[in-house]
Amino acid sequence: MRWREGRESENVEDRRAEDTGGGGIRLPMGGMRMGVGTLLVIVVGAWLFGADPLTVLSMLTGGTQTMQVPDAGDGGTAPPPPADDEGAKFVSVVLADTEDVWTEIFSAAGQRYEDPKLVLFTDGIRSACGMAQSAMGPFYCPNDHKVYIDLGFYRELRDRFHAPGEFAQAYVIAHEVGHHVQTLLGTSQKVHDAQQRGSQEQANALSVRLELQADCYAGVWANHANQARHILEQGDVESGLNAAAAIGDDRIQRQTQGTVVPESFTHGSSAQRVGWFKRGLEQGDPDQCDTFGAGAP
Repeated sequence: MRWREGRESENVEDRRAEDTGGGGIRLPMGGMRMGVGTLLVIVVGAWLFGADPLTVLSMLTGGTQTMQVPDAGDGGTAPPPPADDEGAKFVSVVLADTEDVWTEIFSAAGQRYEDPKLVLFTDGIRSACGMAQSAMGPFYCPNDHKVYIDLGFYRELRDRFHAPGEFAQAYVIAHEVGHHVQTLLGTSQKVHDAQQRGSQEQANALSVRLELQADCYAGVWANHANQARHILEQGDVESGLNAAAAIGDDRIQRQTQGTVVPESFTHGSSAQRVGWFKRGLEQGDPDQCDTFGAGAP
């Protein structure tokens, strides 16, 4: 992926130097710690079954876990990352590229695009949406319009999910920015309201459509960025599609519980995620990302 000549965003906050209490969650049983790999299995398993991961951890340890986390909600703006940080520079360039693409798309529709912030953290952080762990993966918080990412997730993406490559990493950021686009357009709020009125299964189905639309929006970004700046190199498209497939609900469920339960999906199957990302990539038109109007996602 060609990215080194791109501009860097001014909307990156570096909170990695703030005290998070050490690598992993500290639990009260004699200073016991859980590694990211173990925590990932627990968190994903709890998430798939609709349980609170923190409650599950408490039950497993016989008490309440404690953790120090930096507060990104009201702690002021953090400094930008150092200029010689290769990983931070990469996400900063990708974020800047999403800013350029979505500003252009919104402007063409007579709307104004508001840039999100991207927060780099290590281990854990408290956002305006609550406390989060790095093992939960990158996420977007609509309450503060910020994307949160621990760069260690990219190692997990490569080693655990077998989805290496810079374009795979860029897809992750573009997907979270896709959620920001949904927030600005009011889609996220409509889905949230509808979820409150329906059953858990209906809420899950709506969540799948929301996530698949963010995948499609990520593809739209890649289409426009490649047309404007020729960012794609040989193998990049396959890398992005592989990443989309790697984090499908069906594949994760097989890894964590051995069986697949479609009615519990919240992000979509591997085939669905690949299909919608590919649709956005090929069409380059956000109007083609109507996962809610489609009969089946």
